[in-house]
Amino acid sequence: MELDLRFFATFREAVGQKELTSSFEEGTTVGGVLGALEGEYDDLEGELLEDGEIRPQLSVLKNGRDVVHMEGPDTALEEGDTLSVFPPVAGG
Repeated sequence: MELDLRFFATFREAVGQKELTSSFEEGTTVGGVLGALEGEYDDLEGELLEDGEIRPQLSVLKNGRDVVHMEGPDTALEEGDTLSVFPPVAGG
């Protein structure tokens, strides 16, 4: 299945582009995609997952909805979904 992936701030720099479309096996979860991204992009290694969970302060949206309000890394993905990944935001 194909998914649209969007990256912001430092994650955009790590991937080298703002958006890309990637193919994954049917039944892939958010955690599976994040793990694959960590394996593919050296600058993302250890930045997305921690002990199988999405790292604290990281925002991951499936079709505009935060996956923390769904099933976290176990959130199922379907053909054509958009996954947006935001690094922690600091400031005040």
